[in-house]
Amino acid sequence: MAKFIGAVEINKDRCKGCDLCVVACPCDVLSLEPKYVNDRGYHYAFDKNPDACIGCAACATVCPDACIAVYRMVNPDYKPNDK
Repeated sequence: MAKFIGAVEINKDRCKGCDLCVVACPCDVLSLEPKYVNDRGYHYAFDKNPDACIGCAACATVCPDACIAVYRMVNPDYKPNDK
C-alpha cells in the first residue's frame, strides 16, 4: 500500500482536450470524456480511475492551460513494515 494518495481536480470548462495529461499519467487515472463536451466544444479530461492516483502531478505539469490541480495526502491506511 502506498504511503501517499493523490487527488486530481480538473477545471473542465477550461480544458481543451489536448490529451497531454492522459499520456503523462503513469497510473492511468485520466481519460478524455468520450460522449460529452464542455462549453467550448472540447472533450475534456476527467478522472476515470481516481483511486489509482499517487499524486505525482505529472498531469498538472504538462497541462498547457493549467486546468489541473493535484493534491497529495498521507494514506491513513498506510502501515510501514516492522523491522
